[in-house]
Amino acid sequence: MKVAVEEGQYKTVLADGRQTVTITHIEEGVSERKGIPFFAVRFENEAGYVSHRFYQSPAGMPAIISLFDQVGIKAQEGKELDTKQLMRKELTIEVGERSYSDPETGNERTLKQAINFLAS
Repeated sequence: MKVAVEEGQYKTVLADGRQTVTITHIEEGVSERKGIPFFAVRFENEAGYVSHRFYQSPAGMPAIISLFDQVGIKAQEGKELDTKQLMRKELTIEVGERSYSDPETGNERTLKQAINFLAS
């Protein structure tokens, strides 16, 4: 079998802590369990990357608005935000781990996430 390696796939997951990153990829989807729309952002720098899902739900909107705000795109009531505007934007994030109980299996899962967005 031949395995194609695309640009950036050789990078490792970013270490915990503050990182200055560029948004290099955005993927849209719907959550597997509850059908909630989301977009996944790949934050990347020379040292590695971290991907983070942003859910379009009442609980997820503060993080979405903060992300757009910190890259200079102001959210306005009654207007839509376009995720394509995030591409190639630079900002500072905090990388860390979050643990939760998987609702289907009851097992504890841990994932890397990006939080505390700041303009770079």
